[in-house]
Amino acid sequence: MTAAVDYGRQFAGFYDRIFPAGEGAEQTAEMLAGLHAGDAALELGVGTGRIALPLAERIGEVVGVDVSAEMLDVLRARAPRAVTAVEADMRTYADDRRYGLVYCVCGTLSMVLDEAGQQQVLDTCARALAPGGAVVVETHNPAYVEAIHDGRPRDSFFVPYPGGDSGLLTYSNLDPHGRIWQLSHIWFEDGGAQVASETSRLTTPEEIDAYAERAGLRLEARHGDWAGAPFAGTEPTVICVYR
Repeated sequence: MTAAVDYGRQFAGFYDRIFPAGEGAEQTAEMLAGLHAGDAALELGVGTGRIALPLAERIGEVVGVDVSAEMLDVLRARAPRAVTAVEADMRTYADDRRYGLVYCVCGTLSMVLDEAGQQQVLDTCARALAPGGAVVVETHNPAYVEAIHDGRPRDSFFVPYPGGDSGLLTYSNLDPHGRIWQLSHIWFEDGGAQVASETSRLTTPEEIDAYAERAGLRLEARHGDWAGAPFAGTEPTVICVYR
C-alpha cells in the first residue's frame, strides 16, 4: 500500500487541521455507536484517531489499524490508552478476535488502487465481524467528483480555514475512464506552507456491494451523510452498512 504509506508520511503533520475533531467527527461516532453490537470495534485506516477517539468514549475499546507509522505516532501522542493502535496493512490484517463493529471510513478504501486489493479489505471486514455486528464503509462518490470537474480533466480549488491565515489549495486531476483521482495540496498556515499529494481509485456503491457480497455480507442501508439521510447519488461520499 505505497499510496497509503506516502499519504500518512506527508499528511501526519497537518491532517488534524484539515480534518479537525468536533461536530462532524462526533456525528460520525454517534451513528457508528448506534450500529455497534457489543465488544470492541475495529477501524481499518484509523489515521490520527479522529473517529476512533470519540467512538471509544461511547462504546469502550476500539482497535485501530493503519499502515502509516507517522499517523499512529500522532494518535498515540494524543491518547495513548484510548485506542489500541496497530501498524498493519488493512488488506491482510487478522487477529483472533471478532468485533461488533468493523468500519473503514473517510475514503480510506479508495486509497487501495486496484480491485483485488479493495476486495481484500471487504474480506478482512467480514472475517473480523462478530455475529450480529455491522460493517460500515464510507468512500468517495465518483458521480460527485465527476460533477465538480464538469468534464475538465484538471481543476483547482481553494478552501479557506479559520485562524492563522490558513487554507488548502488543491490541484485535482481526474481520469474518468480508470477513475483514478490524483490530488496535490498546498496547506498554508501562519505564513508557511506544506505540500502533500494523494491518489485514489474511485469506487461506485455497486462495486462495494459486489465486494461485500463476495465476502459473505449483505447490504442493510446506504446513507448520504452521517445524520442517516438516504443516499441520493449526488453527495460527496457514500456510506454503506452491511451485515
